Amino acid sequence: MRRDYFPECRFNLYLPDHNRLRMKEDLLQYIWKFRYYNNHELKTVEGDSLKILYQGKQNFDQGPDFLDARIQINDTVWVGNVELHVFSKQWNQHNHQKDVNYKNVILHVVWEHDEDVYDINGQILPTFELKSRVAKLLLERYRQLLDNEKKQNGFFIACEKFLDQVPEIKWTAWKSRLSAERLEYKTKKVFEILGQTRVHWDETMWRMTASNFGGKINGEIFQKIAETIPQKILARHKDQQITIEAMLLGQADQLNENFVGKYPLLLQKEYRFYKKKYDLTEVDGSLFFGRMRPANFPTIRLAQLSSLIIKSNHLFSYVKDLDNVKELFELLKVSPNDYWLYHYRLDDESSEEKKEKTLGRQMMENMIINTICPIMFAYGVYNRDESFKEKALNWLEGLSPEKNKITRGFESLNVKNENASDSQALIHLKNNYCDEKRCLECTIGNAILRKTVQD
Repeated sequence: MRRDYFPECRFNLYLPDHNRLRMKEDLLQYIWKFRYYNNHELKTVEGDSLKILYQGKQNFDQGPDFLDARIQINDTVWVGNVELHVFSKQWNQHNHQKDVNYKNVILHVVWEHDEDVYDINGQILPTFELKSRVAKLLLERYRQLLDNEKKQNGFFIACEKFLDQVPEIKWTAWKSRLSAERLEYKTKKVFEILGQTRVHWDETMWRMTASNFGGKINGEIFQKIAETIPQKILARHKDQQITIEAMLLGQADQLNENFVGKYPLLLQKEYRFYKKKYDLTEVDGSLFFGRMRPANFPTIRLAQLSSLIIKSNHLFSYVKDLDNVKELFELLKVSPNDYWLYHYRLDDESSEEKKEKTLGRQMMENMIINTICPIMFAYGVYNRDESFKEKALNWLEGLSPEKNKITRGFESLNVKNENASDSQALIHLKNNYCDEKRCLECTIGNAILRKTVQD
């Protein structure tokens, strides 16, 4: 038989009808995990006394929600698993009473008890109802977060009205974790390419570097170019910049014109020779020049990339032995040969003004953030060497903060963005927590909800 509760007013869940919150299982799990409920004189719905000695370890795989819990019902201590549902009847709807994975469930925790349930042996399963034991303030705050998420206009993130309640130390620790999480996320791409190269780190670095030089618009075709010119071929010509530049531009289908200038003709002749020697096939697709500043033209980027190869052919082997960000900047200080001082495209009209085509600071930082640090972090993961992971994180802290729509949004809310580690953390937070409505998994969301419990 169901037991009726008459709790203290502040633990009464039920709000006025227009403010009623529809309970979700992830919130229920959150409440149970952190024990955010009135723990005074607990009883099961059957009327037995109940003590929660240990709520169990949350299970993210198949099976019961919490494992290895310890509870006491009357005078007996039970060790086993706990399953949570919004309504009791969901146990039967999911056929848990017939599933051997749920045979060790010792307690059924529900928001609202609406039906008696039985275990796999046909015995009534002890049930604990939570709805009358959770602070109204916590539920109201969670409802406000949900409402803010639904309001697209005027809200950058759901919890922005409550951020002044979160101490800076919470932000510092959370951003540090998010920055590492962001790198872990990026290692997926590294390992994908690493698999394609049969665990060749220099080849992986070469392909990712080429992609980075191509940027968002030409990154894919730049990577295809890198795939057709293996690092071992580059190594054979490590002191021949014209040869490397010719192969890169040729594979990008930039050397098939009727040139007039001496340098384009030289590149064309060089490419035709090595195309035949290495049986090179031009990549599919065309380079995109539209709506770009001339300094960012893909021809300039390919010329700069060839200079970087000349400076350090085995990029990864060189980079992994560096200690600080200053050394990375020195490595990336490259400029193409003199022809490009007066040109932006092959055989275009020569510029009267001499213009250096060195990599800009922003481009270098972008290279470190999106290619070098993820590869270094992935190397540490692959070899179980924390020193390389720490090196990647330290390098991010030594870079200027990124400025974009997301970072400016957080800065407007007085969230500090002091270096690239902060920037990467905030980008990851917005894209993978705020936009995905993962407030219950966010340290800041937890701090806001926890404060309502403490208050």
